[in-house]
Amino acid sequence: MTAVAQSTVADIVRPRLGQVLWRSLLAAASGVLLYLSFAPRPLWWLAPVAFAGLGLTLHGRRFGAGCGYGFVFGLALFLPLLSWLQDFLGADFGPWPWLALSATLALYLAVVGGLITLVQGLPAAPVWSALIVIAAETPRAWFPLGGFPWGRVAFTQPEGAFVSLASVGGAPLVGFAVVLCGFGASALVRTLRRREGRLRPLLGPVAAVLVPVLAGLSVWTTVGTEAQAGTRTVAVVQGGAPDIGLALQGQRGLLRENHLAQTRRLRAEVDAGRVRKPDLVVWPESAASMPSDRERLDAMVDEAGASVLVGALERLPDGRVRNVVIAWEPGSGAGERYAKQQLVPFGEYVPARAIARLVTPFANGSDDVVPGDGRRAALPVAGVTVGVAVCYEVAYDYPGRDAVRGGAQLLTVPTNNAWYGRSEMSYQQLAMARLRAVEHGRSVVVAATSGVSAVIRPDGTVAASTSLFTPASLVEEVPLRSEVTLSDRLGAWPEYSMLGTAAAAVLAGLLRHRQRVVISRPGSIKPKPTR
Repeated sequence: MTAVAQSTVADIVRPRLGQVLWRSLLAAASGVLLYLSFAPRPLWWLAPVAFAGLGLTLHGRRFGAGCGYGFVFGLALFLPLLSWLQDFLGADFGPWPWLALSATLALYLAVVGGLITLVQGLPAAPVWSALIVIAAETPRAWFPLGGFPWGRVAFTQPEGAFVSLASVGGAPLVGFAVVLCGFGASALVRTLRRREGRLRPLLGPVAAVLVPVLAGLSVWTTVGTEAQAGTRTVAVVQGGAPDIGLALQGQRGLLRENHLAQTRRLRAEVDAGRVRKPDLVVWPESAASMPSDRERLDAMVDEAGASVLVGALERLPDGRVRNVVIAWEPGSGAGERYAKQQLVPFGEYVPARAIARLVTPFANGSDDVVPGDGRRAALPVAGVTVGVAVCYEVAYDYPGRDAVRGGAQLLTVPTNNAWYGRSEMSYQQLAMARLRAVEHGRSVVVAATSGVSAVIRPDGTVAASTSLFTPASLVEEVPLRSEVTLSDRLGAWPEYSMLGTAAAAVLAGLLRHRQRVVISRPGSIKPKPTR
């Protein structure tokens, strides 16, 4: 190769490498911004900024490059967001489960990045790009191993301008509004940089930015918080647990004793007149064992003189185990129960045990939990119908929706987060519960073994909460509501409509791309014959 040719190649390659590096850095920075918008930070407004950065990164790129930048964006999001897995597994297992899960979820965003490049040339491109982002969250809740919906865009919005939209279209609509606002801002920046001096090209991007914000603000007036079926005084018992990570395995007796002790302290507070006598007491997930603890729980509930929702691991007659929440009434004992349906892979059941032994401490010496039978999570207790979503289930749309359709006037989230140390996991889960409160128009009671426990109003605001790894009780009067939100009436239709529309947009983008390729081929357009 001659010196002139080498110089020419270098002149072409250097700018391209510089562009790749700049766009990769922008994609990574955008992913980090999206992570920073999640709890415990109240920075919900960073989420649209993150997608504005992603939109700038992907603009004008081809499919392969879009996949690459989407993957970088995904890794920059999920690696810090899921770092609590390290608190769970500890140093003995190394970083591989955390890295593998983060990379797997980032692959979804890699596909998103590639597909967005196909719709950029369509009219109203920010709309189709936003739909693709939210559509990818649907299969992520299905696959692999039952899915992992942690890190959905809507979960960045427990407060702020967009969360009210949950009452209309659930988490998918909230996420769509956030992403559309971000991609609209990206289009606006690009339009302004062209300095065309015309107003009309600005109208679409400005609408994409403003319409989601204005829609969210206007819907706030329809979010109801008043009691429609009276009120109940609800107590949350957080018995506490030692911050010992995996050493907590096998400490069921300690959890039970801690929660019995905290319930006695609550009773003493009531007897002293320092707090109101509760109508309903909520225990966390797996704070007891059944049937071995039945007699002690009977005595505890009778002494408390109040109905109690007890989270327990229940051994069935055939030896299998279920994760249940039991409605316990004074004098009559254990009543109806709900069994957790959405189990945590490698936590509550172990697929492919031979392989799983390499990555999870539960592969040896642990029983697979049996999922529930699909019964609606609505239990009659304390003269009210209470919905239940156990721990991980709060990340899924259907448990709360099914409970409300089953007549739930109040929602609860019993959870056991003691495994995850002082990480951000508990705060991320609390943000999901706040979104669910607005989505279903119900108060939500979060009862955690080690925190964060909370009582959440129907507008998503936190009435009271606890600290991590501190025994505590909360007593609050909550409104009972019977109105069914538009989101619950529509069910999964907004989600599936977005998925179908996104697929149609991608198909239109492919056809447009194919037509452009055909037209650009030499001789593909023949000159018209002259007469």
